Amino acid sequence: MRVVPRIKPDKGGTITFFLALGAGRQMCRLATTFQTQKQAFSYLQKYRTEFERIARIRLASGELEDGIVVLSML
Repeated sequence: MRVVPRIKPDKGGTITFFLALGAGRQMCRLATTFQTQKQAFSYLQKYRTEFERIARIRLASGELEDGIVVLSML
């Protein structure tokens, strides 16, 4: 599983991205305290492996909000 480098604009430092799951995709949303998308994306890239691990665990346990894996800062 890897993070697909697609960003959907959200407000402030919230960033939405997709995890590749074989041929499928899972939408994930990371809420941060950053003021800009650029800062939030840099943070996501820095901790990418950890966010992937957390997202996999939440997806496997069914922890979704409206079909989205919701993550917050480490």
